[in-house]
Amino acid sequence: MLASPPDEPAVASPVMEEITPDTVVTASLVAPGAPTASPESTTPSAAPALPAEVAGKAPKTKVSALVKDAQAYVTELFNKELTAKLTYHSLRHTEAVVKECRALATDANLSPEDTEALLVAAWFHDTGYLDVYDGHEFRSMERASAWLTERGADAARTQLVQDLIKATHRDSEPETELQKLLTDADMSNLAREDFRSNAELLRTEWELVLGKTYTNPEWAEQQLNFMLEHKYESEAGKERYAQAFKENVAEQRERLKKTEKKKKKKVEAATDTFADPKRGVETMFRTMYNNHMKLSDMADKKASMMISLNAVLLSVIITYLGAKSSTLGPEFTRNPVLAIPMSILLLTSLASVVTAILSAQPDVTSFKWLKKSPQIATNRRVNLLFFGNFTKLSLDNFQDGIRELMRQKEGLYTNMVTDVYYLGEVLSRKYGLLRTSYSVFMVGLILTVLSFIIVLLYKS
Repeated sequence: MLASPPDEPAVASPVMEEITPDTVVTASLVAPGAPTASPESTTPSAAPALPAEVAGKAPKTKVSALVKDAQAYVTELFNKELTAKLTYHSLRHTEAVVKECRALATDANLSPEDTEALLVAAWFHDTGYLDVYDGHEFRSMERASAWLTERGADAARTQLVQDLIKATHRDSEPETELQKLLTDADMSNLAREDFRSNAELLRTEWELVLGKTYTNPEWAEQQLNFMLEHKYESEAGKERYAQAFKENVAEQRERLKKTEKKKKKKVEAATDTFADPKRGVETMFRTMYNNHMKLSDMADKKASMMISLNAVLLSVIITYLGAKSSTLGPEFTRNPVLAIPMSILLLTSLASVVTAILSAQPDVTSFKWLKKSPQIATNRRVNLLFFGNFTKLSLDNFQDGIRELMRQKEGLYTNMVTDVYYLGEVLSRKYGLLRTSYSVFMVGLILTVLSFIIVLLYKS
């Protein structure tokens, strides 16, 4: 499932077949007298194989000495020059392509000479990645040509290998049977069980090398589009990969649907219109209501305290003045200045208790409902959750409004926001009156004390 970037064709996933001791040397590209590798040349380790329905029982392909030399050379080359950024186009990937080429060569009944050319091209087809990413095929052709020339291969056979490597370029159309077999092996990853894990390796490689980043939905869509545009060219490739490829395409479609659903949910969550209640929103409203109720309770307690205190003062003053009016009459006549502190205390206590009573007085907010505007639940100025509003409605209208609220979560939250707003207005009025009550009481006490001091000084 590997989509090719704008400047890079997709490639197959790694699988490797071990060269067995009973392999037989076939006709070689090497001219007589050219050096060859020993039969004990290094062999690669095994890698994940194709699923049973794709691979069947992998045949043991006869390998020439030149192919063994190519294997040893390319293996050493990758071990020395491979960078950590090439997470997909690694030696493991090359080994996978070589193994598929062996199987396809057997299925297509290729001659030993053609099989040798195909396998040498498979070993060298991605060595160019060690030098350059874009257009690596041409660098791979140069490496293969130099290596074959060094081993005495004739020009025609060298050109054949170069043409095979060139056929793996994204803009090339395979023409010969060998070219079709190599390109099919190169894309065999699309028909394997591990195609998704290999796709993630390619995705990482593009991020590290090309700086291309994809979201999960973008990557899934790109992979599916690439798979839908791909087709296997050779008859052997079609027979070997077609069924598993179709299954992987279907699986990728399902994967894309799932990623699109997840993306849609994220978008809905980011642009939520209160379609679903959220714990954070509920916690916010719960906290706001609790705070408003606590503040309202505190205001009522403070008002009650001021009412009690001032009521006691007024009662004492009025009772005392009433009981002693006959006695104090001559005294006030002789010392009229005594009336000043008594009057100040009496008046300020009265003002303080009045404002405290106004603060504690119940305040019911309401609205004027018009029958021409039946959308009660979504009206921003209406709060059906507060009795001061819904008692103005008939029972039928109230029931209709509540049903509408239960159907529309946005309307419910609108009513709750409106309720909090009106609670805030009531609290603002309460605390404003309380502040006035406390201020008047404090000023009254100060003036009363000061006036008594002045009176005493005046008398003395």
